[in-house]
Amino acid sequence: MTAALITPPASEPVSLAEAKAHLRIDASDEDDLIASLIAAARRHVELETRRVLITQGWRVYFDGWASTAQLALPLAPLVSVDAVTIYDRDGAPFVLDPSAYQVDTVSSPARLALVAGAAVTQPGQALNGIEIDVTAGYGEAADVPAPLRQAILMLVAHWYEHREAASADAGASVAPLAAMALIANYRTRKL
Repeated sequence: MTAALITPPASEPVSLAEAKAHLRIDASDEDDLIASLIAAARRHVELETRRVLITQGWRVYFDGWASTAQLALPLAPLVSVDAVTIYDRDGAPFVLDPSAYQVDTVSSPARLALVAGAAVTQPGQALNGIEIDVTAGYGEAADVPAPLRQAILMLVAHWYEHREAASADAGASVAPLAAMALIANYRTRKL
């Protein structure tokens, strides 16, 4: 299974103004650096938690249907399944009718299951024969849990102060332990 970002987030969970206030910076000469640190911190939190913070579109690839006719979708929180495409042996796509599957957005990981009796076969394409387009994320910045937003601010501040590569004898950790503690409760299990 592979996942590819199709529609990136329209904004970040923490604004430039919020980050600058947290850093106690008034000048604008390092705005580009701070904005890049915000994006990097968001991505770090997403990778650590296996969650999508701001609404994004993703495409998840599977080789075939599991024997249970269910597939675990690795993106949380899942908002919706937008399309399921199956490829035949010649690489021709077939978009599955939404009535042929059910989506469980409550479970973690979310699941997609074929409806009993649905006329769906294994894809003819051996690799990545099933593409599932999904929308995932908490929503807008205000919808992102406060501990995750605080962790982003802490990471931005840490990386702003420690711009060099971390080393064992430098005394600077790669990520502050307090930030990691804030995101610990939001981690989802690995598939």
